[in-house]
Amino acid sequence: MTAPLIDPFARAITYLRVSVTDRCDFRCVYCMSENMTFLPKKELLTLEELDRMCSTFVRMGVEKLRITGGEPLVRRDIMTFFRSMTRHLDSGALKELTLTTNGSQLSRFADQLYDAGVRRVNISLDTLDEQKFADVTRWGRLPQVLKGIDAAQKAGLRVKINAVALKGFNEEELPTITNWCAERDMDLTWIEVMPMGDIGNEDRLDQYWSLKDVRATYADHYTVTDLAERTGGPARYVRLEETGQKIGFITPLSHNFCESCNRVRLTCTGELYMCLGQEDMADLRGPLREDPDSEEPLEAAIRKAIHLKPKGHDFDYSRQRADGQMSRHMSHTGG
Repeated sequence: MTAPLIDPFARAITYLRVSVTDRCDFRCVYCMSENMTFLPKKELLTLEELDRMCSTFVRMGVEKLRITGGEPLVRRDIMTFFRSMTRHLDSGALKELTLTTNGSQLSRFADQLYDAGVRRVNISLDTLDEQKFADVTRWGRLPQVLKGIDAAQKAGLRVKINAVALKGFNEEELPTITNWCAERDMDLTWIEVMPMGDIGNEDRLDQYWSLKDVRATYADHYTVTDLAERTGGPARYVRLEETGQKIGFITPLSHNFCESCNRVRLTCTGELYMCLGQEDMADLRGPLREDPDSEEPLEAAIRKAIHLKPKGHDFDYSRQRADGQMSRHMSHTGG
């Protein structure tokens, strides 16, 4: 049981993304429907179970843990979980504990996150226009998020902004968002919208702005240099010579990044998705609860699941339809 987690394609699994809740205080148009039906709280893993689950993965070789949601910081007493993970950072088994957030709660929790060992946060922010922000998040408040970003930087957290590229929405803001990030010394990554979940009247093809076009737009304003640098994640990077900025591109549609995938995703109900773009999953909640005094059933279930990890996903807009569309919402899997 001490052997590293290796999938059928010789990829070492060292990165676990954990959704601790499907709830969120926003309703972003590419992530959720406006009137979401959330999971009954009794179906969620308890904070103690999340600790056992994540600790087992760390013991089996996971070195990076990213906490996601929904919005992870709306889960009650979530800082108890973050503080419990600090022991794995202290032991050296866990190299990084981080989270992805919409920023709405960071003014409350930034200092506590830093004290728990978090050093980096990814903040989802698609526009700096207050009305457009309200439109894309439906419920969101831009000043609250900006206050959270201030708090995060003041606490010593390194901030990366994740912006979903949305055709006809934030195209014109590309220079504005880029310059704003440069002034605040924040990294910026653009993400292609992914075909996940029933989002009512929103059309994925209407939303889709290829990052090939985003890069071309940068070339119209800056001198762009491709970087060989990879961080172990799906992003590919360029440098803007005029500002020295590093800009990331996550392109599940226009450039499949599966060959280097080192991650799996755990939902708040204990489902393990071996691929963001596939429906196959393994139930880990059952084995977790099978024997409170032994981790062997859980470890065996994890290894069995990793052996089923597919080579890649099938997202494709090239035929003018969202091939490979997933029925579950992004908030369910945690991105």
